Amino acid sequence: MRVGGTHSWYYGQGEWEETKVSPDEWRFTYKVKKRRKWDAPEGSGAPTGTEYHWYILAHQNVRKLNANEYTTSMTGLKYKLAHRREGHVEWNASGRAQLRRLIAILEENAIELRHELAEKGGGLAGLQQESREAPSRRRENMVSRTVLQNGMALGILGQPSLEAYFTQTRTAGADAGGSPAVGLGPKSSSNSEFFPKNRR
Repeated sequence: MRVGGTHSWYYGQGEWEETKVSPDEWRFTYKVKKRRKWDAPEGSGAPTGTEYHWYILAHQNVRKLNANEYTTSMTGLKYKLAHRREGHVEWNASGRAQLRRLIAILEENAIELRHELAEKGGGLAGLQQESREAPSRRRENMVSRTVLQNGMALGILGQPSLEAYFTQTRTAGADAGGSPAVGLGPKSSSNSEFFPKNRR
């Protein structure tokens, strides 16, 4: 789809599971089927069976209606980290490449948020001090807040470090460059079960 194009989707009755890990932090998974609001043009889009790994940054706004019901809406951004063609064992980007891409996404968004804070009168002193932090320390903080799902890196807060995944996969096999192999073993379910393919 061209830049600026839009998709609209209907989501079925999905399953959202979450676990509270701190007063303000929850670990969650979400599984659901979705359907286009309008049928896709004949011959368009990726082949059936293609899988995607998306990373989502979003605001979720919730309002309690009664003891058992809430309204909820989400607004945010999604980034494609990788895809896998039908019949292919490996994804188009290695685990390390996806991790580097994810770190870049988080760093870029952090910079934008710092500018937004400064514009709203948040002050520059604290931001300048934070910007002097060692990049390796910032990277450690971000990597420690990731989790592996279906053999891919999913950015959900409060999860084990990706290093644990790399350590495990080294015993299963590695690519020519010595990095962990991706997509080895039986074909896993698509990460798109957890992350929608489009913003809508």
